[in-house]
Amino acid sequence: MNSEPVNIGPADVVATAPIGTRLVVRTRIPGGFTDALGELRSRTDTHCTIETKRGLVEVALADIAAAKEVPPPPARRAPRRVEGE
Repeated sequence: MNSEPVNIGPADVVATAPIGTRLVVRTRIPGGFTDALGELRSRTDTHCTIETKRGLVEVALADIAAAKEVPPPPARRAPRRVEGE
């Protein structure tokens, strides 16, 4: 039995995550990196689509530098009450 840890790449995280999984994906862009946080909506052999608050973002799997599953966003807080109201 091999006890060495299995290293999977960041694109493998996206390639194996079920559709609907909430992810953060960091991709290479000219001059640096950018992140997409949202739900995985579709995936092909070369690209995936993440639904973010700002809309759909298509990402090339080859450009992914980091990726991980993230928990659901926290529940919204109730508005503060002002004394005397």
